[in-house]
Amino acid sequence: MRFFWIVIRSMAVSYIIIGAYLFTFQRDLIYFPTAEENHPYYTEKMAIDGEILNIVTLNRGKSDAILYFGGVGEPVVKNGPDFTKTFPHHTIYFVNYRGYGGSSGAPSEHALYSDAADIYDRVAPRHESLSVIGRSLGTGVATYLASMKPIAKLVLITPYDSVEHIAQDSYPIFPMWLILKDKFNSLAQVRKVTAATLVILAEHDLMIPAKYSSHLIRAFPTAQVMVETIKGTGHNNLHEKARYHSLLGNFL
Repeated sequence: MRFFWIVIRSMAVSYIIIGAYLFTFQRDLIYFPTAEENHPYYTEKMAIDGEILNIVTLNRGKSDAILYFGGVGEPVVKNGPDFTKTFPHHTIYFVNYRGYGGSSGAPSEHALYSDAADIYDRVAPRHESLSVIGRSLGTGVATYLASMKPIAKLVLITPYDSVEHIAQDSYPIFPMWLILKDKFNSLAQVRKVTAATLVILAEHDLMIPAKYSSHLIRAFPTAQVMVETIKGTGHNNLHEKARYHSLLGNFL
């Protein structure tokens, strides 16, 4: 019996320690800020809530525009050469989240949502139409923005239903609904999205398995969403396929 209670106490202590670690360092498991990259494009510095965000801008002065929100560790400016070819008639805004690409501050769900809405309010009046692209983590930001603001079209690349759902499946013995600060519940936003939507999936996505994307897709009205899975791709190499760029170009 003594041995039994020693084992139980050890398990309880381990549970508490791991739970405390998840709570304390959870944002280190969600966000992987990138360093500022050297590039030839114009960078607009926007002061928002005491922070300075670097918004890399391509093809300035076009009537149509695109806001791009990237993945957890994506240097968004690296899309520059491909996007310049894919969208020659659009102004493109690559958003560097707080802590990313030379932007100040630290990322959080609230900060990313708030910054996205502020950036939209500043750039939308410059253009006749504005569409939004989100990739991976950025699909949560893009979906939120599309639920709050009028946009022309929405593109979600390897999206998820909620970070909370993924976290709960990853740590099933912990109450992630209670522990998690940044839930990114895109599923709750979908009913407020009215823009025509394109969803692009990777055939072999190990970071965001198909069930999380499918759950989100099913929440859209069928006539509103177009879905395509690009064969032979994983989560991080979609952009290497010509089909990826043709889908984006044709849709937008």
